[in-house]
Amino acid sequence: MSFSTEALAKIAIELQSDIGHPDRFSRLITTLRQLLGCDASALLRYEAHQFIPLAIDGLAKDVLGRRFALEGHPRLEAIARAGDIVRFPADSTLPDPYDGLIPGQESLKVHACLGLPLFAGQTLIGALTLDGMDAHQFDSYSDEELRLIAALVSGALNNALLIARLESQNAMAGYVSGEVASGVQEMIGLSAPVVQLKKEIEIVAASDLNVLIGGETGTGKELVAKAIHQHSPRAVNPLVYLNCAALPESVAESELFGHVKGAFTGAISHRSGKFEMADNGTLFLDEIGELSLALQAKLLRVLQYGDIQRVGDDRSLRVNVRVLAATNRDLREEVLAGRFRADLFHRLSVFPIAVPPLRERGDDVILLAGYFCEQCRARMGLGSVILSASARAQLAAWHWLGNVRELEHAVHRAVVLSRATSGGDEVMLMPQHFAFEGEPSSVPQVPEVPVSAVNLREATEAFQRQAITQALESQQHNWAATARALSMDVANLHRLAKRLKLKQ
Repeated sequence: MSFSTEALAKIAIELQSDIGHPDRFSRLITTLRQLLGCDASALLRYEAHQFIPLAIDGLAKDVLGRRFALEGHPRLEAIARAGDIVRFPADSTLPDPYDGLIPGQESLKVHACLGLPLFAGQTLIGALTLDGMDAHQFDSYSDEELRLIAALVSGALNNALLIARLESQNAMAGYVSGEVASGVQEMIGLSAPVVQLKKEIEIVAASDLNVLIGGETGTGKELVAKAIHQHSPRAVNPLVYLNCAALPESVAESELFGHVKGAFTGAISHRSGKFEMADNGTLFLDEIGELSLALQAKLLRVLQYGDIQRVGDDRSLRVNVRVLAATNRDLREEVLAGRFRADLFHRLSVFPIAVPPLRERGDDVILLAGYFCEQCRARMGLGSVILSASARAQLAAWHWLGNVRELEHAVHRAVVLSRATSGGDEVMLMPQHFAFEGEPSSVPQVPEVPVSAVNLREATEAFQRQAITQALESQQHNWAATARALSMDVANLHRLAKRLKLKQ
């Protein structure tokens, strides 16, 4: 089979239209899947020896959160090393990374698999994978035709990455340019609150401002601090961590500022404090609200004048340290209650960042679950870890008071339980493997359609009108929050509300 000129023109138009639009890759993948007649397709970006999904079609949503390290996925490694189209034989013994991840086909193996590596010049920037349940699904397509598609997609991907880099206000934003530092965890999520959070991180990282990171326990405040440091000019110097909540009062001052030999009983040698260790770098003070008022006053002096004094020493030392602080408390309330210094609060919160709770992040729950599933698969040496559709629904409906940390622990526990019962290296997570107590607080309720609706259009509009009204009431008439709750773009929600005469 040869591709028609119209089909190729459609691909080229899809690739180049709205290249800066966030859905551009999803539209492309949908077009390719329809053209090639495959059961699943994925566009992957390559960085730091792993493939990261940009868009998928025909695959479970949690695939978007998975990160496919080459050493754990031999088929993807073969695609990365090939330099040309890769056709895997139907009887290939190499495990397919998408086995069990095609909805409705969880118990079946992928039979037809194509890999199209994508290049910018000689540099690998991504891959396009095409999969089918029929072993001969792609036999009619020549390598020349597939190379043409790969060339078109490569150009579009490279242009999109360049545009993203140009749009970035922070020239060192590695998560945009693809230069991800080793050992730094990625911030998983595509929801509006996380997109906004990433923008704020990008903006403040390039500056030298102190940052106060607020948020509930388990939302990822430390990950935000690491991202700010890693994408800042101070990234070549250390990021030093100190948990203020774990500091005994008797040693807290020494931990922060150091001490000299003989300063107190047990001080048998000179010791540098965290500020000295973080000189020319960044100091991350976790749970800053736990510091005593006396230590708060000394911390304020460092922030004001840039000098510290070791315990037992009369001399002052000059340090150049950026301070990132995190808290799960409302420090404004703490200031009013007299438990936190107002002047220190204002020094720290030059650029405050609020990390959203998981329950406000919509489908990010499923992406994060996929990310943790892939982590467990690699750590435990499993062939695959698959989330069943019923398990995904249960995870999406839960309230997650412990946020991302609770989700991580829930997935890890479920994998252990499923592995113990299955006995093999292919694990399927079912609802019974997640030991939730109580009832989910966010199970979506389907509005009832009035029986008076006389046709499909009126019934649809009645449904939409009632769903939007209920969501608005639950979100205190905040249109942006309502759009997130309904998984809609806020501009589209406004247009729909006007058409339904819910607003002027």
